[in-house]
Amino acid sequence: MQNKIVIDPVTRVEGHGKVTIHLDEQNKVTDSFFHIVEFRGFEKFVQGHPYWEAPVMVQRLCGICPVSHHLAAAKAIDRIVGLEPHELSITAQKIRKLLHYGQIFQSHALHFFYLASPDLLFGFKSSPEMRNVVGVAMEYPELAKKGILMRKFGQEIIKMVAGKKIHGISTTPGGVHKKITVRERDYFLNGKDIPSIDTMISWSQEIIDFMKSYHGQNAHWLNEFATYPSGHLGLVNAKNGYLELYDGRLRAIDSMGHKTLDDIEDEEYQHYFYEGVEKWSYLKFPYLKHLGRSEGWNRVGPLARLNVCEGISTPLAAYERLQFLDANQGKTCNRTMFSHWARLIELLHCAEMMKDLLEDDDLLSNDLVRRGERRNEGVGIIEAPRGTLIHHYQVDEKDRITRCNLIVSTTHNNEAMNRAVKWVAENEISGKAKIGESLLNKVEVAIRAYDPCLSCATHALGKMPLEVSLLDHNGNTIDVKRKSE
Repeated sequence: MQNKIVIDPVTRVEGHGKVTIHLDEQNKVTDSFFHIVEFRGFEKFVQGHPYWEAPVMVQRLCGICPVSHHLAAAKAIDRIVGLEPHELSITAQKIRKLLHYGQIFQSHALHFFYLASPDLLFGFKSSPEMRNVVGVAMEYPELAKKGILMRKFGQEIIKMVAGKKIHGISTTPGGVHKKITVRERDYFLNGKDIPSIDTMISWSQEIIDFMKSYHGQNAHWLNEFATYPSGHLGLVNAKNGYLELYDGRLRAIDSMGHKTLDDIEDEEYQHYFYEGVEKWSYLKFPYLKHLGRSEGWNRVGPLARLNVCEGISTPLAAYERLQFLDANQGKTCNRTMFSHWARLIELLHCAEMMKDLLEDDDLLSNDLVRRGERRNEGVGIIEAPRGTLIHHYQVDEKDRITRCNLIVSTTHNNEAMNRAVKWVAENEISGKAKIGESLLNKVEVAIRAYDPCLSCATHALGKMPLEVSLLDHNGNTIDVKRKSE
């Protein structure tokens, strides 16, 4: 019988997962698994509902990134009412984009300051009592303050557009239902009641400078930790191949930078992707059909997006992307811990984009809704904070949803997260009879780099304490560690 280490659940991620690491009699790692133990039911829940309810319903998948589901569903429903993304009014497109950039900005701030920074600032060996956002606030109060205000700024953008910060309603089939007033817009420009958008840009640059310095001081472990070859997938601008977060073409590359998916239209995704299943997880394993399960899986998210794009449209983020490329010698980056740096570059890009939109008078127009010729099917793809998000709906003649397919960002990253766990197990745990707190945290650090949202991927309720059990080859428990809820 094999020894088995169980980490249940993984902490400081959205949702609940479990890790098991299997050992032989010499305590060598024989296998490892990142289990998703929750069940997702939304693909069935929405069937039978009118198609116009989808953007409101699906955002209940998650309280962290509801805007992403709201907009992906809305883009799909636009097609059902006969409109391509570029056929919406300019005002509707820009209001939706402002909402989208506000969502990514607040989500990236949440992940870095609340979830990831404790690992970077305090290290693997720090106590659990210190390694959290409260510890950051105590030791680095100015950093914590900026993180809180940056997230608040993004949430206030969401509230302005959608009516409230979480589970608001902005879109209607073919557009948006509410215009933006001059007073609402100026609230974010003048900096009287909330730090201005210019302040958000300045703070984003400051935290990127911190990250570049941190990488310079810690390259000895950041360059190697959970590093492994993989494919990368993301949207790019159809005209120039630049970073695209709202609407673009799907591009994938392999670990060396060679294209494996050549800028396909979003509606064509189903001809290129399969979803594999395993009996030990509710989360599927997407991969490119023509490459097969073993070679066709991809990472998604900030790291993948910087890898697949050919540039960034905003000048400050474009400069930071070049710095990022220099740190990787211009090669495709397969270093998991560089995800945080890439995420902060996107944070800056979103701040720049929000400034451009807030200063654009098109945002204030009354031209909000358009209609086309009714269809029975629609696909909407968007880049959520955590990566490529796909919504696909079919409806009948009575306007009821008959089929729904959702491939969320964390699902795309499923194989990548399993590879990260395996890397840590083989390099940090194999051969050890007992598992200390720092080694357990390394497993979680590798997973947290992907900012997984297991609620989006599965949707379930409840909390579980973290319990880690080490069993010998006869099944006897020789070590148990627990973390509070």
